[in-house]
Amino acid sequence: MTLNDEALRRYARHIVLPEIGGVGQAKLLDSAVLVVGMGGLGAPLALYLAAAGIGRLGLVDDDRVDMTNLHRQVIFSEADVGRLKVEAARERLSALASTVTIEPLARRIDESNAAALIEPYDLVADGTDNVLTRRVVHDAAMRARRPLVSGSVQGVDGQLTLYRAFEGAPHPCLHCLFGDVDDGRSLPSCAQAGVLGPAAGLMGSLMAIEVIKTLVGLGPSLSGTLLHLDTITPALERLRFSRPPACAEGCVRDAGW
Repeated sequence: MTLNDEALRRYARHIVLPEIGGVGQAKLLDSAVLVVGMGGLGAPLALYLAAAGIGRLGLVDDDRVDMTNLHRQVIFSEADVGRLKVEAARERLSALASTVTIEPLARRIDESNAAALIEPYDLVADGTDNVLTRRVVHDAAMRARRPLVSGSVQGVDGQLTLYRAFEGAPHPCLHCLFGDVDDGRSLPSCAQAGVLGPAAGLMGSLMAIEVIKTLVGLGPSLSGTLLHLDTITPALERLRFSRPPACAEGCVRDAGW
């Protein structure tokens, strides 16, 4: 894509960065990203991706805005309470970046539709808080050969990694990191455990950076690295995890990718 005068002005502070430049910004404008979950992570993530000029953004969520969301889901206002999150988000993002195509997908992603939802996009960013959903999204993204930026926040802590195991060794997958023993009921929800609003904002911002890095081809990826953020200390820890030899015979076969 050739940057027109409007794009050159709008993204000037990106373009002067040697890490992005005009070529990198053109890649962002040509990219399509699927954001799964418009909660505490998806809200700031979508705002920064739209502002960065991602050409097409898909938003997947079947929930409606609740008053308890507002302390962390900064894309919404009090006037949005009761509305579908993806519709309220589409309105806000279109006002922020009118040239970005916003695709609201008001549905719950599951095994029956994950493949069809993911296929039209170049990259998937998952900020959901349900372990079973995260596994479905991961496996569908790997089958579709789409990089997956995966973030989570609980209480005052957050985690972030990138999965691209479809490229083969040494890239590990979600099953390499967490195994398959968790049925999704061992982690408390935000309603049960609470969440610090700015912690969600920080993790959503880190997710946006990893999305941009991946699309532009900037720096080392987080594949094989789990970032753990303690916002109170504060501290950011990098934890390495690897792809065991059995992954090719176990994870890949069982997950179907």
